[in-house]
Amino acid sequence: MDKVKKIGMAVDKGFEDLEFWAVYIRLKEENSDIIILSALAEQTFHSKSGGLTATSEKAYKEVNAAELDALLIPGGWAPDRMRRDKDLLKLIRDMDKAEKILGFICHAGWLAASAKIMKNRKFTGSEGIKDDLENAGGNWIDLPAFREGNLVWGRVVKDIPEYNRELVKAIFYD
Repeated sequence: MDKVKKIGMAVDKGFEDLEFWAVYIRLKEENSDIIILSALAEQTFHSKSGGLTATSEKAYKEVNAAELDALLIPGGWAPDRMRRDKDLLKLIRDMDKAEKILGFICHAGWLAASAKIMKNRKFTGSEGIKDDLENAGGNWIDLPAFREGNLVWGRVVKDIPEYNRELVKAIFYD
């Protein structure tokens, strides 16, 4: 059996339900150990709709790029809060430098911009952040999902199936 993949998923208040839970469930179907991360361990967050919750297991500063195979960021309102966390931005930069898989969907791209990893890279996501990521040096591609190097991008909720396919291929089969 292949090695278990260790995946971090970031969460905060106002995360997009499906961009977190549909991705989480799909990756659990593969050989993965998923660690839910936030600024502080053992914090419970309500989703954007308020219907679902997620509880962090570790703080960003308690993990490092060497121990993760991938780090995924869901969209929603949470990315606007998460992009201000210096520990998470450092983890994103370290993951990128190590060429580990980083997944961004919808508004999650804000974190790529704040981590300053966008220069001359292609991206997709919510059109609401298109200008921000272009101003950070990225190049907009209007596709449901795609991978460029170690970055996996998803546009919006309806594109989760395509995003999940790209993530599974990148994390488990490439």
